[in-house]
Amino acid sequence: MNDENLSTMHRGVKVLHDPIRNKGTAFTEADRRALNLTGLLPPRVHSAAEQELRVLGNVRDKPTDLARYLYLISLQDRNETLFYRVVMNNIEEMMPLIYTPTVGAACQEFQHIYRRPRGFYVCSNNRGHIKKVLQNWPHKNARIIVITDGERILGLGDLGADGMGIPIGKLSLYTACAGIHPTECLPVMFDVGTNNEELLNDPLYNGLEQHRERGESFDSLLDEFIEAARETFPGVLIQFEDFGNINAFRLLDKYRDKICCFNDDIQGTGAVALSGIIAAMRITGEKLADQRLLFLGAGEAGIGTADTFVAALVEEGMSVEDARKRCCFFDTEGLLTSNRERIADHKQRFARDIPPMNDFLEAVKTLKPTAILGLSGQPGSFPKEVIETMAKINKRPIIFALSNPTSKAECTAEEAYRWSKGRAIFASGSPFSEVKYGNKTHVPGQGNNVYIFPGVGLGAIVSGSRRVTNEMFLAASHSLAKQVSEFDLEQGCVYPPLSRVREVSAKIAYEVAMIAFNNGLTDREAPEDLMAEIREYMYQPVYPHYA
Repeated sequence: MNDENLSTMHRGVKVLHDPIRNKGTAFTEADRRALNLTGLLPPRVHSAAEQELRVLGNVRDKPTDLARYLYLISLQDRNETLFYRVVMNNIEEMMPLIYTPTVGAACQEFQHIYRRPRGFYVCSNNRGHIKKVLQNWPHKNARIIVITDGERILGLGDLGADGMGIPIGKLSLYTACAGIHPTECLPVMFDVGTNNEELLNDPLYNGLEQHRERGESFDSLLDEFIEAARETFPGVLIQFEDFGNINAFRLLDKYRDKICCFNDDIQGTGAVALSGIIAAMRITGEKLADQRLLFLGAGEAGIGTADTFVAALVEEGMSVEDARKRCCFFDTEGLLTSNRERIADHKQRFARDIPPMNDFLEAVKTLKPTAILGLSGQPGSFPKEVIETMAKINKRPIIFALSNPTSKAECTAEEAYRWSKGRAIFASGSPFSEVKYGNKTHVPGQGNNVYIFPGVGLGAIVSGSRRVTNEMFLAASHSLAKQVSEFDLEQGCVYPPLSRVREVSAKIAYEVAMIAFNNGLTDREAPEDLMAEIREYMYQPVYPHYA
């Protein structure tokens, strides 16, 4: 750090309370003298590696995953560099703690475990002066916003303002998995109330004590926020996260051609699920065009996945109409058929002209799908009879139990492998341990959006894209599928190890940025070495020298 920057820095205890600049016991003797820290820290100077050992010991000593989550969030609040070093160096161990499945439990208890403010709250009572309020955010270089209204948190439903744990966790993954600098990340809770009576009756609930606003009141407030965010942070990318079905599809349709934005539940889930199916074709030896998909659940994730699958088939030369016929949906009212009296707008394009059925097992037997995809949030909804039937129909049945968190999965990895006699190609939304069946060890793939959204966001930011398009998500799917090795496939895993996620993100970012450059979505010109620029941009958790 140069003298000019050093001269403007806080000194003494204020530095220790700044998570961006704090190094804890890693402050060198020269640092301590320059920043007036002598006497405020134990005398021994520790390396970052030694600090990491201490953190890992503490994390592993905690009795529950929620306790581990709280310890890690506390570390993030006091020393972000060390937090990200620990997460990046131990991503497979840490990601389930800082995001799914543990973040779901954290959100359910958010009002009781709240310790220190993190993120930004936009509330109904900010109406008319959101831009002024937004200027209170301490970092003026935000490049990406993850915003939720908390209405559909994972598979847990309406958690209101307690859903803030989701944008916080998502942006931690943007930094850890794609190298977006922590100061460029802005988590936003769009608090318009909650319809969760248990929360409204809890004296410790942190959100507005009112039922949800709907209609014009909701829309005008969100419009005001988006305009204020774009003026305050020019070029910012906005990711919509865990909005309810009543808003998610229409907000994406409203904004996607106007601002740089996307909905991860719809587009990110669709891209990661499609990638898993593409990789599964390398195991089965079949073609994508030969697949028949049966979805359990017709919400954001299900429809988003079907739309992405259809786009992939259209890219291969199939008509939209024929591609949609390869997708069937089973929701709370049974099979989605065209003779149903009421069909939500986002479901209409997938209503099939087939006889209605109210039993999922019957639908499997009748439609004979090559793949079943669970996106229902209903645990145990892929019972033994369903898996056995899929195994009778298909030599290698594709079973994707993608609902989050783990407690909501339609079946476990062990159930899928055991009931299919080891022939299932299995993936889940939250992690499952490897399963031994017969003389083979199966490694379940985790169809986690973390393989997609960080790279898409990184590519949009590096290129300065004005939009995030469906073409970008389709390219991300293909890029991810190509990065599944033969070794991964031999273990039955249709996704690469999480330990490679930063490389995955960099390659996806390259594809996304090239689409922006080639399609005139940016005012910038493509650099001679785009990949080098992407890698140069990616944040590394290394302590700076202050003196």
